[in-house]
Amino acid sequence: MQFKSMVVSNQEVSPGYYRIRLTAPRAILEAKPGQFAMVRVRDGVDPLLRRPFGIFDVGSFTPEYPDAPRQYYFDILYKVVGKGTSILSALHFKDYVDVLGPLGTGFTPGGTGEENILVGGGFGLAPLYFLAKELVKTTPLKVFIGGRRKEDVLCVTEFEQLGIDTYVATDDGTLGSRGLVTEVLEQHLCREGGKRVVLACGPEPMLKAVARLCENYGIRCQVSLEAAMACGVGACLGCVTKGHGHSENTPSYRCVCKEGPVFDSTELLWEEL
Repeated sequence: MQFKSMVVSNQEVSPGYYRIRLTAPRAILEAKPGQFAMVRVRDGVDPLLRRPFGIFDVGSFTPEYPDAPRQYYFDILYKVVGKGTSILSALHFKDYVDVLGPLGTGFTPGGTGEENILVGGGFGLAPLYFLAKELVKTTPLKVFIGGRRKEDVLCVTEFEQLGIDTYVATDDGTLGSRGLVTEVLEQHLCREGGKRVVLACGPEPMLKAVARLCENYGIRCQVSLEAAMACGVGACLGCVTKGHGHSENTPSYRCVCKEGPVFDSTELLWEEL
């Protein structure tokens, strides 16, 4: 869908990180965890391209005025890193943006009897919270969150309010365990058994380490890649990544926006990324 979206709220949740709520057609409720939206932050040609953002949550509310129709919305969790996100962070209630979405493929969680393990870093937590809200109703679930420092660790309270066991690691030890989140994850994988699937989103080095861990332990793993995108629909081929091809020496290119952003970790040539 392409639609005009009104800003409902736009709050800084940690230094440099924001959560924005945008109105949407009712069909937004059909979005799948792991899908994303392309947002044009303002009219005009500067910035020219839309920005991709993972969907953090979807829902509905009734405005506080007589006979108001029910409104539907989706939330985005983002970090201010450049011109586009700086403009986005300055938007207020009743400002408008242009949205294309939901786009891409989402996560395929574990089936009956499988424990789902979510691993995220920074604003990579965005699609994982949306996923957790769905999974916690029916399946066992644990969440591992990493960041450089406590200011980079997001959504801990939100996950805990869902009743999910949540583990945190920071590089400098200012929150949770000191070290990498993959180290905490490996401790869990060593102690626990049973059927498990890991679903991860975050910086590429973290995803690469998670994929290696899962390969070592024989655990199915899905990763959501972050990529710069121009169109979001597979037309420009600006976000391709290398995956395994039909032969050992021939890679096959995957379009992150259309074939992803979620991939089975075994599909990707991590040494080429």
